[in-house]
Amino acid sequence: MDNAEPFSASTAPLTWHDFLERMRHPSASEFVKSIKTFIVSFSNNPPDPERDSAAVQEFLTNMETAFRAHPLWAGRSEEELDSAGEGLEKYIMTKLYTRVFASHPDDVKVDDELYEKLALVQQFIRPEHLDIQPTYQNETSWLLAQKELQKINLYKAPRDKLVCILSCCKVISNLLFNASTDANESLPGADEFLPVLIYVTIKANPPQLHSNLLYIQRYRRESRLVGEAAYFFTNMLSAESFVMNINGESLSMDETEFQKNMESAQALIYGLSGDYDGGQSQSQSISEPKEVKKENSSTVAVESTNSSTVAVESTTEEPNVKEQPVSKTPSVSDLENKGASMILKDETSIKEFRNFPYFYSRAGDLTVGDVEDLLNSYKQLVLKYVSLAKGLGVPASSSETQNKSVTTDAAEDEGSTGVFSENTESKLGEERAEDKVQ
Repeated sequence: MDNAEPFSASTAPLTWHDFLERMRHPSASEFVKSIKTFIVSFSNNPPDPERDSAAVQEFLTNMETAFRAHPLWAGRSEEELDSAGEGLEKYIMTKLYTRVFASHPDDVKVDDELYEKLALVQQFIRPEHLDIQPTYQNETSWLLAQKELQKINLYKAPRDKLVCILSCCKVISNLLFNASTDANESLPGADEFLPVLIYVTIKANPPQLHSNLLYIQRYRRESRLVGEAAYFFTNMLSAESFVMNINGESLSMDETEFQKNMESAQALIYGLSGDYDGGQSQSQSISEPKEVKKENSSTVAVESTNSSTVAVESTTEEPNVKEQPVSKTPSVSDLENKGASMILKDETSIKEFRNFPYFYSRAGDLTVGDVEDLLNSYKQLVLKYVSLAKGLGVPASSSETQNKSVTTDAAEDEGSTGVFSENTESKLGEERAEDKVQ
């Protein structure tokens, strides 16, 4: 490999902690002051992606040059100096993340359009549509690559996001190599790799893909985005370009058939198929648009304000024979059914569910670390639900339908990040940086 830097020792947790430890040293006070000044000055300027990118790149370059001339790194190896640069980039971009990520309305618009388009295409696309040879078709194993790509929003640092992309590409590359070896065929190249990456990207459909790629382009240290990292990242940019302009011709499909498939997928996702009766008789789950009858109940997605989503039971009610009083207080079930009907009728409602990481998962996707988070979310949801029922003066019934959530494997905990020590933190005047997006 020309450059395996994202997988080398320089990317280990020691990189981050070594940087923090050196910043605690009294002789690093000038560095700490410079970091504080840059963050404050940068944050006070209005967002401008091009200018922001240039400012960050220049600051990182100047600071790394200063590191080399400082006694703290005297006689250190290139790898140790590289680690210092990695630590600086991680700290700076973690602090500035909310200020620079998806900061331009145009980028947000592209994110939304791309996410919704892929949500439709993934309903009907098959490997054959991308001319992927049968020898290389392995959708079960491709799930591993999808999971790696779906981790991208767990992180704030450009390098960590890039590693998610490289890990995804590595899985694909290894699977193609093994398949060609087993079939005694020539080694796969870019013509075999890119279609599989496109397919995996469509199936994974990570939120804010466009903004994530722009973020890496703008804020990953330019001198480190080379070699293998640059090769795989360029392929991901090509995959994004392909899916943004996807049509019938690009899928070896008649355009009329393509549009028909898109319309069918839209009806499937939004619950607007022929079986849907406008929410009058039965609520439907957004992940199961077809009518599901199970003990006279159906599942309806209900969103809570604490970033968790659960499926609760919505019973099918018999038509009222007697006229109901106009002043009747709506029950919790009435409100649930009304909200579910609104969700199914609103074609933009799919955006709402992106904010809840466990909504689309299977039980097997959960890790031990997810259990505590889910339990806390459940308790908060129950409190809100019971309070709502109490306020309406109606009994609060428990849910019989278990929530099936989507999440990616929790990323490795790199310890308490952004801890510069009390002395250094007081100089920076900043809160502790978090490695992951909470």
